[in-house]
Amino acid sequence: MNAPDDTAEQIAALLDGIVRRQRRVSKQDLDVTHGQLRVLRTLDHADRALRLSELANQLGIVPRSATSVVDDLEAAGLVARKPDPDDRRATLVALTPAGIKLLSTIRRQRRDAMVSLIERLSPTDQTDLLRLLTRLSSD
Repeated sequence: MNAPDDTAEQIAALLDGIVRRQRRVSKQDLDVTHGQLRVLRTLDHADRALRLSELANQLGIVPRSATSVVDDLEAAGLVARKPDPDDRRATLVALTPAGIKLLSTIRRQRRDAMVSLIERLSPTDQTDLLRLLTRLSSD
């Protein structure tokens, strides 16, 4: 019988492998890094333009790092900067239509990859997996 620590390590390794596979599939043929994808998702979840400082804070990175990532995303046409109407010293960052489209493509690819994985399971096993993961992820 496995010790709880061994079981925890095995589960962590398996989940990590699934997440890596999802990332690899979702970025296939797309020229974005994991950090850039985090920025795009953060902007998408905000549902509004964010100040660079807000974006950095939400990502847990220093503002200079956020600026570098935003520079690259802006050059790729995925985000746009605009002056903050409430503070002329601040800059807002928002997704462009191309950024929104890219996120949609990535979500579709991730969903399709997950469908191909869970199709290996019976409908009952899929329901059980969803229930167990939901239970583990709840705070």
